[in-house]
Amino acid sequence: MCDQDHFEEDLKKYSRRDLGILVSAGIGASLLLPSSAHAVEISENEVEIPTPDGTCDAFFVTPKGGAHAAVLVWPDIFGLRPAFRQMGKRLAESGYSVLVVNPFYRSKKSPVAENATSTPIQEVMPFARALSPQTHMTDAKAFVTWLDAQPQVDTSKKIGTIGYCMGGPIVMRTAATMPDRIGAACSFHGGGLVTKNEDSPHLLIPKMKAQFLVAIAENDDQRDPESKTVLKEAFAQAKLQAEIEVYPAGHGWCPPDTRVYNEEQAEKAWSRMMTLFEKALS
Repeated sequence: MCDQDHFEEDLKKYSRRDLGILVSAGIGASLLLPSSAHAVEISENEVEIPTPDGTCDAFFVTPKGGAHAAVLVWPDIFGLRPAFRQMGKRLAESGYSVLVVNPFYRSKKSPVAENATSTPIQEVMPFARALSPQTHMTDAKAFVTWLDAQPQVDTSKKIGTIGYCMGGPIVMRTAATMPDRIGAACSFHGGGLVTKNEDSPHLLIPKMKAQFLVAIAENDDQRDPESKTVLKEAFAQAKLQAEIEVYPAGHGWCPPDTRVYNEEQAEKAWSRMMTLFEKALS
C-alpha cells in the first residue's frame, strides 16, 4: 500500500498538479476522464452486500439491458469515492458490469475520503491497517458470490478484478480465493505483492488461474527492484500469462483525483487492462 514514510517525499517528486489550484477549482474539475469509444448507456445503483463481518456499501454500475462479464474493483487507500465511481462508469460504458466496493465498510461507510488530493494519508491509514489477508479473502468470496447472483452478470464468462495501491494484494488474494471465477486480474501501483512474510500474496500464485497485468510505479520499483523478478518467475512456474511492467510514473498515478495523476501513463495502463479483458473475459 502507500508508504507513509515516503508519501510526502514522493508527492514532491511526482506531483503534476498544484493543490491550491485544484481546491479552488473544485475537485470535480480534476475528474475528467477520456470518454469510452462506442460507450453504451449505463445504469447506476448504490448497493449493500452481506458479508461474514457485516454489510458492505458499494457502487454497482452496468450497461442498460443484458448480462455482461463482471469486474470487481478494489480502490486505493482513499477508498470508494467520486473518482472511483467515475472509473467504474467508464468501464461499464465499455460493456462490463462493475462493482466498486468500500473496503473499509467494517469501520465506516463511504466515502472515508472525498478525494485523494486534500485528504491526509494519516486519516485513512488506520482503516487500511484494520484489514488483513483473512478479511481480503472473505470479502472476495462474498463479493464474487454476490456478483454471480445478479441478472446483469453473465456467469458463463470469467470475472475480472482490478486493484489500486492496497488493492493490488487484495486482487491477488481474490484470484487465489476464487480461481474458477477470476479470469483476469490487474494490479496498478500495488504495494506489498511480494514480502518475506508467510502470507505474502505472491505465494498464492500456484492457486490462481487468471491472466495478470501488473503495472508497477517507478518509485515502488526503485525501493524494491527484486519484486518484479520474483513475480515473473512465480507466474512462469505456475504457467500463467502475466504482463509485468514498470511505468515511468509515481505511486498513485492512475486515479484521476490524485496529485500524481499522470494521464498519459494512466491511459496506457487502462488500454492494457482493456486488452486483457477482451482476451480473458470474452
